[in-house]
Amino acid sequence: MGIGTSIFLIAVGAILKFAVTASVSGVKLATVGVILMVVGILGLVISLLFLMQADRRDTVVRDRVVDRRTDPYA
Repeated sequence: MGIGTSIFLIAVGAILKFAVTASVSGVKLATVGVILMVVGILGLVISLLFLMQADRRDTVVRDRVVDRRTDPYA
């Protein structure tokens, strides 16, 4: 789940929790909204943790020091 999906779930959950006044038999839309918001927040936190880990995996490349006096290929 990416950052965009997580934000979408949070938004849909907030709409169901705070803005929808319709009722469905057997389903509480406010509870579904809370569940979607919690899943979205967890997905957002996990996505951000993976992004932070990806930044630490940078490869360091060091330039080779060439001594032109002794290197026959320089």
